[in-house]
Amino acid sequence: MRTNRMIEAMSSRMSSRMSSAMSSAMSSAMSSAAARPAAPVSRREWASRARSRLGALDRRLFAAVARADWPGGDRVLPALSRAADNSLLWAGFAAGLAVSGRRRLRRAATRGLLAVSLASPLVNLATKQAFGRSRPSGVNLPLARLLAMPTSTSFPSGHSASAAAFATAVAMEAPARVAVPVALVAAAVCFSRVYTGVHYPGDVLAGAGIGVATGLLTRRLWPDAAEAGRARAAATAPLLDLDPRGAGVVAVINPSAETAQVADELRAGLPAADIVTPGPDADIAAVMREAAGRASVLAVAGGDGTASRAAAAALEHGRPLLVVPAGTFDHFARTLGIESPQEAVAAYRSGQAATVDVGEAAGRVFLNNAGLGLYPALVDRREAREHRIGKWPALLWALGELLAGGARPIEVEVDGTPYRAWLLFVGNCRYDVRGAAPTRRARLEDGVLDIRLLAATGRLPRLRAFTSVIGGRLGLSRHYHQWKADTLHVTTPSGKVRLACDGETFTVGGPVAFTKRPRALAVLRDIG
Repeated sequence: MRTNRMIEAMSSRMSSRMSSAMSSAMSSAMSSAAARPAAPVSRREWASRARSRLGALDRRLFAAVARADWPGGDRVLPALSRAADNSLLWAGFAAGLAVSGRRRLRRAATRGLLAVSLASPLVNLATKQAFGRSRPSGVNLPLARLLAMPTSTSFPSGHSASAAAFATAVAMEAPARVAVPVALVAAAVCFSRVYTGVHYPGDVLAGAGIGVATGLLTRRLWPDAAEAGRARAAATAPLLDLDPRGAGVVAVINPSAETAQVADELRAGLPAADIVTPGPDADIAAVMREAAGRASVLAVAGGDGTASRAAAAALEHGRPLLVVPAGTFDHFARTLGIESPQEAVAAYRSGQAATVDVGEAAGRVFLNNAGLGLYPALVDRREAREHRIGKWPALLWALGELLAGGARPIEVEVDGTPYRAWLLFVGNCRYDVRGAAPTRRARLEDGVLDIRLLAATGRLPRLRAFTSVIGGRLGLSRHYHQWKADTLHVTTPSGKVRLACDGETFTVGGPVAFTKRPRALAVLRDIG
């Protein structure tokens, strides 16, 4: 018995000691675990968690909109959303601004359509392909507000991109009394895409963000009125003794320009001028030569291509040139500081002239730039359809075709060096910004050609090449080459070169020489 009691006592003490030891070990292990930092979360895991949370928030917001009941919303918002299909709503707004007769509003219309023509293919033909997000379910939405579900993917919203692009571009040019209503309509279109059940809120926000960025990006293609400063022309000609009523002026108006309005404005400012309006099938170059032969001052109303034709005639007959802006972009006129027919009349009456450089490509005069590759391909595709559907829808179509696979790099030899390139840009005088398609110049008589080449490699695919061309500095690195020269020689393996000069395309054979004629052209401008 005594032995049993001793064994029980020993067992009790051992059990107590083991419990104490285990407790101590567990406490030590827990303390050690608490002291160790948590394992870091990988970037992939963090991104996955963030997407999951954003997706959940997106679905909750969509459900909240589905439960909302706005008076009249079921009737107005679906109709507004349908009106924005294929950007028809913005084309209508642009048409209203264009017929206002005010240059500032016409500029707003042009910039707005330019922004839409960039944003729409960027979202619908490129960005949507990178994301496979399914459309939301409209089960909980009233039938009255549901739209036919598009077949494309949901992210991002193309309607929202076009709406934001147009509103942003208009706000850069138009006064607040015009820009604010346009912005409100654009916001309503964006909201309607959620209200009608075809997009999540995140799709709309992403599309609107792309649209705003694209609208701002148009400044690289076309500076706004406040930004488009006058280029300096150091070589000034003697003051001209001109008749203030315009006697001796022969003004040729491109038949595709706003013929009636421009002709009326020139007649009002220069009543003694001879206004020539050729027919739509006339040979513009021949008309220019005939007009320059009998003029003391040759005036031209049209876009940059028409102005370069007039420059060639003025050079041939030794006449000063008066440029009247009446085209889409009017880069050369704006660089001279002439924004309207009234300002062109003021430049004539000042009697002040400056001599500027002109460039030549295969003997063809250009005032702004010439190019190979994407530039003539885009112009050709636009011109093939613009007579049937209008210039801006045709431009949008052309961009879409090139982005979808129509664009091909060109094989070209530049001054003896072979390249496979997306684009070769040759500017008349040095342009201000880096990039494959710049628009602004500080001088018009520096004696150089500004040469920019965007090479095509496996690491610079089509979409990135387009982004580089449109965005200036975006995506440009070792694939981008830029230099200055006074001559340039270009050949292709086929022996034929497709060129664009100031927005007009043509094909020439054999080696092509790009040259300069420094300070060769006298242009009228109000220097003071």
